[in-house]
Order: sequence, then structure tokens, then C-alpha cells
Amino acid sequence: MLIGRAAERRVIEQLIAGARVGAAGVLLVTGEPGIGKTTLLDEAAALATGLHVLRARGTEAERELPFGALLQLLRPALPHLSRIPSAQQSALSSALALGSATGAGGADRFGVGAATLSLLCRYAEDAPLVLIIDDAHQLDRPSAEALLFAARRLVADPIVMLISVRANEPHPFEADLPQLQLGGIPLEAARQLMWQLPGELVEQLHRSVAGNPLALLELADDPDRLQRVPPGVPLPVPTMLAEGFAARASQLTPDARAALLVAAIDECELGAVTRVCEELGVDVAALAEAEAVGLIAVRDGEVLFRHPLVRSAIYTTAAPAERRTAHAAVARTTPDPDRRAWHLSEAVLGADDEVAAGLVVAAEHAAARGAHAVAATAYERAGRLSQGPQDRARRLVAAGAAAWSAGLPERAQALLDDALALQPPVEVGLWAQEIRGDIEVKCGSPRRARDLLVAAAADCDDPDVATGLLADAVGACFRMCDTAAGLEAAYELDRLLPDVQRPGLRVVGLLAGGVAKILAGHGGPTQLHEAIALATPDQPNGAVARATSDQLSGGALATPDQLSGAVARASLDQSGGAALSAQLGRDSRWELWVLLGALCLREAGPRRTLRQQAMLDRPGQVAMASLPELLFVVGRDDATTDRWADAEASYDEAIHLARETGQTAVLAMNLAGMAWLWSHQGRAECQELAAECLRICTDREIRLGTVWSLFALGDLELGRGDPVSALPQYEHLVDVLAEYGIRDPDLSPVPELVEVYVRMGRVDDAQRVAQQHFELAAAKGQPWSLARAARARGVAGDSEQDFLLALHHHEETLDVFELARTRLAYGAWLRRVRRRVDARTQLRLAVEGFDALGAPGWADQAAAELKATGETARRRVPSTADELTPQERQIALLLVDGRSIRETAARLFLSPKTVEYHLRKVYAKLGIHSRTELAGHLGTTRT
Repeated sequence: MLIGRAAERRVIEQLIAGARVGAAGVLLVTGEPGIGKTTLLDEAAALATGLHVLRARGTEAERELPFGALLQLLRPALPHLSRIPSAQQSALSSALALGSATGAGGADRFGVGAATLSLLCRYAEDAPLVLIIDDAHQLDRPSAEALLFAARRLVADPIVMLISVRANEPHPFEADLPQLQLGGIPLEAARQLMWQLPGELVEQLHRSVAGNPLALLELADDPDRLQRVPPGVPLPVPTMLAEGFAARASQLTPDARAALLVAAIDECELGAVTRVCEELGVDVAALAEAEAVGLIAVRDGEVLFRHPLVRSAIYTTAAPAERRTAHAAVARTTPDPDRRAWHLSEAVLGADDEVAAGLVVAAEHAAARGAHAVAATAYERAGRLSQGPQDRARRLVAAGAAAWSAGLPERAQALLDDALALQPPVEVGLWAQEIRGDIEVKCGSPRRARDLLVAAAADCDDPDVATGLLADAVGACFRMCDTAAGLEAAYELDRLLPDVQRPGLRVVGLLAGGVAKILAGHGGPTQLHEAIALATPDQPNGAVARATSDQLSGGALATPDQLSGAVARASLDQSGGAALSAQLGRDSRWELWVLLGALCLREAGPRRTLRQQAMLDRPGQVAMASLPELLFVVGRDDATTDRWADAEASYDEAIHLARETGQTAVLAMNLAGMAWLWSHQGRAECQELAAECLRICTDREIRLGTVWSLFALGDLELGRGDPVSALPQYEHLVDVLAEYGIRDPDLSPVPELVEVYVRMGRVDDAQRVAQQHFELAAAKGQPWSLARAARARGVAGDSEQDFLLALHHHEETLDVFELARTRLAYGAWLRRVRRRVDARTQLRLAVEGFDALGAPGWADQAAAELKATGETARRRVPSTADELTPQERQIALLLVDGRSIRETAARLFLSPKTVEYHLRKVYAKLGIHSRTELAGHLGTTRT
């Protein structure tokens, strides 16, 4: 019977009642040891009559077994595995070791999380589902990540997830889940619990342990224990409980203590415990002694400890020699080679190459299943047990790489530092620097990343490896707008490229060098055209594209979830890291640089197909950890066309993923992109996004994000028709660009600044900066730059030819917003020179363009100019489709594309019922009932 938890029980009842009618619920139950978390979860199971109940419990002994807890939880639901999307089937089967790992990258944590969500939702279709995860702070990290992924996305499914964690213990669930913190039970409940004791003593005990139920029960057996605590000092409940459990165990016979230690070490399946006891010559029947004193219970073939503290107390108070003996016995009896390796690592003293080799194999298996944190621990232990310093260094670097793949940058950095202190072989040292550079770019300082990568490239004799390192260095320079260092790296790439053997790396090197040159105003477009021609032959997928996909890795560790590179391959092959080498798939840097190169050119025509090629079926082909950055580039690209809603959806998805994966630098760039987009729409919220972005960029020296944020703030004011407020933003941005040496005209606000100067009567200033900008754009020679520059000169001067030239260049671009800006400026000029009929044509098109995009402030300005010619604009009636949230629109667009509900759910890492829930909201907002009507309202056919 549950005593003293009426309010908490009502919370659980409401969640389960909600599941019965199709509502999802998640609750994180926290509290100190013994406070009653498990008892409350047991009550939840009892309340879930007629529902599916899946349970799992974390244990200290199994924290290093990848996906062990997830398998424990999902086992009853596995018959439904064939009902989820095939890619997710493969990911989950690989993670749970139900089959061999498939694909180049094994099972990444996003894929396993999405598969977990899909399987749970399928299982819940038969009956509402209650998930109970006890002691979740002791789950293996891969299982915890998969469950957190699913918990965050439960919206409209009949599923309740109840998770208990110990207070003040680190765990991944403390992010943003609803919480119920358990305190002690009330005094009246304590009296009910200990009815046999005098009321005064119950009150004293209750006060001493703050109502902790387990402590009350334990101390009630020995009230004199309170006398050991000095007056006025709070009773250390967990410590005292552990001491009590250990004292109780110390009274057992040697055989009982040995059997109890085996149960604490090994999985608590009675058969396994029996086999180990036989190996040790111990009678397993002695466990009855421990059961008699209330330390364990033996039920249904399992040894169940009364409380996790019991298990911890038994293990930690055993003598080190006893623990090693028990671990060795477990290793000799277990059929699982990975489990054997772990136990042997606890049994040996000093270095042991054979045990280290077994741990490397265990690490490979864990990495292939996406359990990178477990792989990191295995590689680290293997390194510490290795006799030779070179093996030790190589395995510690592998541990650092796995830790970084698991999203643990601090741990990864510490492992890499330990490896480098051993003065490893050159290729191992280069591999460590690759990883350190990637960590710095995404989590630390681009400046430090640049220095690490440039120095590593200088020490490298392999042109392919050096090219990958320098391309990454250019990426760091690009983020921090370091034009000088970026240009130096670009010229070094030029020197290396003739000797580069792999064509995919040649493309990467050309693109990286070209982007660096464009940023510094030293050419670059010709080099980008050459690279893009190599990347897109006549065939749809291209020779280089095929080679990159099938056999090229590209030379560096590109993302936290993808190990790649010649250095990594060589080091792992020498270390026995075949599984990690097998992850060397299509290098996500190839995709990123191709997209960035195309965006720098901003051309219409065949080169636009690069975007579709790079992002084709991106959930299956793009590493999930790479997705936020790639979504940023795609969003930026869409923002320069008429696909603003798509851009917003991409930015929105990327922002959520970047926050979820801790990619702060990528988050800043997406915030800047969204702020710039929202500024064109006149949305004041862009100021909040820009402010958050600027805080991050200031801390991390991500100056490119600073540039775009300042641009957004200026554009917001200009779009509102307030040039005075826009002026300081633009002038500050001009100063920033000059300070950083950025001479890419596409990043310059001069065309906007010219309009501000003219509106404020500063015509001389307008003409001066317009001419300077025109020369800069002419040097770049790309249509988007030339169109804006010609418009700026037209606004500042008195020549119609500049406006006509701008319109001509716009024909080679896809930027509808800039075209409408040019039509507005041209129409205003025509009106001023009293050519009203001609002005109306341009202004009418400008109004239509701005209205279609959803830029009301600019549409109002164009409409005002048109009215001044004597014509009233026919304004587009705002559509209810404009009221859709980014996620609703994204779901709608995918469904209009012809995807099914389940395909859309898989694409967006949601459950089908959540997609249906959002679709119902879309239909309600639009007042429609079919996908045909939906396509009409969205007014788009996606290509």
C-alpha cells in the first residue's frame, strides 16, 4: 500500500487516464535514495490495468553495456519491429545486436532514437502504453539518449513515460522534461508506517531523516543508531543506509558474502550467478542468508536487490582482491566476448595487451551500434592497459574520437591531451589534432581550431591528409572571418592540389580555397566553377559524386558523429579498429563545401542541382550530427529564392537539432539566418534571435554570425521605413567588415546604406559608396552581386541604365526579394522623373513580389509609391497558410510532396500520430479536408 503519497499518486493517475484517451505524457520523478521513487513507479504499474507496461531499470554493473537498458525495455515490443520504416529497423536491430550492423556508419543516436519512438508508437496502437524506467541515472548512455529522444517527441500518442532518477546524480534527462520531485512523507504517514513505535520516537526519526521512508524503516530497526550523530547535525541518510547494508552483509557467512558479491557484479539472472559461484567453488544456496536479512529477494529466476544502495554497498565494501577474483570468474563463465573483456579489465593488475585487445574489439562493436560513449570507455581502458606507448597513444586517440562522437567534448579533449603527452607517431598525432580542431570549431574557439589545423597540416607529408586539414582550417577562418589566414590556407591548398590523389578531396580543396579567396576579395569564382564542374558531370550523380559516396572519406573528422579521414583510417587499422574504419562513408564536408560554394556563386541554372544532389534523401544519407549545419546552408539558399517558408522550416529544424546536440556554433549561425529572414518579413522577434546570436558569437569569435545579425537588425528598420534607425546598424556593419578585411560584396550592406543615405539627403555619400561597391562587385563578377551593385548606383545616381543592368543580372539569379527591391527602386526613380505609366509597371510587380513572399513592410512601401503615381495597388489577401507554424508547414509540404504519414513522421523524427495531430491543426486553420486542397492553399510544387 502506498502511504503518504496521495498528491503524487493523483499526478500518475491523471497521466495514465490521459493515455487511455490518446494523450501522451512524460514525467521525471526525482528524489534522494530511499525516498520512494520505485514504490511510486510500482504503484503506476498497478494503476495501468489493461494497458501495455514496459519496464527497465538501470544498474551500475551494466552502465557500460551499450543499449542494454533499451533492449530490456523494448524486448516485449520487438515482434512489432518489422512494422517500422526499414532504415529505422536496421538502426535499432544493429543497436540491440539483433543483427549485424548495416551501412557505413552503423547506428547513429538519432536513427536509434527515431526507431525507438516508431516502435513504441506501433506497440501503443494495440493498447495504450506505460513505460517505466527506474534508476535512469544508471542507464547506459546510448539507451538514455534514445529514450530522451523519444520522450521529447511524444505529443499525440497514448504513451506515458515515467522515469526515476536519483537527485544530484548526473543524467541526460534533466534537460526539459516535466518533473516531480519527491520529498519526505508527512509525519502522519510516518506514524502510519511505524505504528508499532512510540509517537515521540517516530517524530524524532521523522525529523532526523526528513521523512525518508526507507531511512525510517531501516532506523526503526535500530533507534540507537541515531546516537552516533552529533546533536544538531543532519543525518546523512544515503551514507548511513549504505553503512547499514554493509554492516548487515558483514554478518553473513563467507559463501553468502561471495555469492552476494557475484550478484552485485554480474547481471542478476540467477542462472548466471549460479555458474559463477560454481566456478568459485561457492554454494549459491548461501544467498538465502542474504534474503533472510532483507538484502535481496530471489523471484522469477532473478536476484533482486532491495535498493540500489544495497548493491553499491556490497560491491564497494568488498576487498579489492575479492572484487578482482569475482570479475575473473564472471569473465570465465560468460559467453559474451564483450562482457568478458569488460570483466577481465576489472580483474587484471597492471598492463595486459591481451585484455586490451579484447577491449578494442568491444569498442568496435559498441561504435558500430552507435554507442560511442561506451566505445570511448572501452578504448580508454584498452589504452591504459596497453604496454607499448604507441599502442596506448593510438587507443587513447580512438577513445577521444569516440567521446567526441558521443558529444562529450571535455572528455574527448582530456583523452587527446593524454595521448599527445605520450609523443605518439606522426599519423596518430595528426589524427588527434584533426579531432581537437573539430571540437574547437563547434564547441570552443575557431581561432584555436585554425591554429591547430594549420600547424597539423604543416607537419603532414601526405597531400591528401594536409588538404583535409587545411579545408577544415578554412572552415574555421570562414566562421571567424579571418580573411588573412584563410587566404594563406587557400594558397597552400593551391600548392597541394596537383598532388592530391582522391578526386573528392580535390573538390573539397578547390571549394574551400575558392570560398576563402571570395571572402578576402582575391578572386575565387573561377575556382568554384572548376570544382562544381568536377562535382557535377553530365551523369546525374557524377563520377566524383559516386566516388565520394562509395570510396572517399575526405581526410578529417567532419562531425561529432562521423569518424573519417586518412589519418583515422591508418591509425585504426594499426590498432584493430576495423569497425570504426567501416564508418568511413561519404564525407559530410564534401556536401557542405559543395553547398557553400554554390551559395557563394548565387547562380540560377544547372549548378542549382548541387543542392538537390547534396541533400537527396538527407535523413538516410546525411550524418545526423551534420544535419543542423547542412540545414543552415539549405535555409540560407532558400532565403535567397521565393521559398521563404521552406527556409524558415529548415532554420527551425536546425535550431532545434543544434540545441539538442549541443552544437552552439551551428545554433548561432541558424539564429542569424532566421533573424535575417524575419527582418525581411518585418517580424520584431528577429531582434531576440539576433541578440542571442550576438551573445554566442561574441563569446566564440563567430564573426560571420555577427555580420549577419547586424545585417538583420538594419534590414528590419529599413523594411519598417525607418532609415534613421537603420543607419547605425549598417554603418557599424561596414566598419566591422573593414576591420575583418572582408571584401565579399555579398556580405556588404552598401546597397541598403545607399538607400538610407539618399532618403536622408546625403547624396554625395551615397554616390561615393555606391561606386566603390560597384567596383567590388565587378571584381567578383557574379550576377547577384552585380545586380545589387547596379541598383545601388542607380539609386545614388540619375541613370536608368543602372536599373536596366540590375534587372538583366537578376535574370541569372533566383532571388525574388532582391528583384522586388530593384523594381521598387526603379519604379520610384521613374515616378520622380514623371514617367508614371512606366513606374506603375515596376511598382505593381514589386508589390506582387513582396506580398507573395510575405514581406508586408516592403509591400507597403511599394504600394505607397504606386499610389503616388495615381494607382491603388491590388494587394494579396493574407492567406491562412501564413499562420502555419514552421513545423506545420514542413509537415504539410512533405505530405503535398506525396509522402505518407509514416514517411513524413520518419523524416521529421516524429510519431505518425503526432504528424496526424499537426495535420488536423493545418486543416482546421486552412478550412480544408484533403491533400489536394492543401496543395492549392500552399500554392507550391516542390522540385
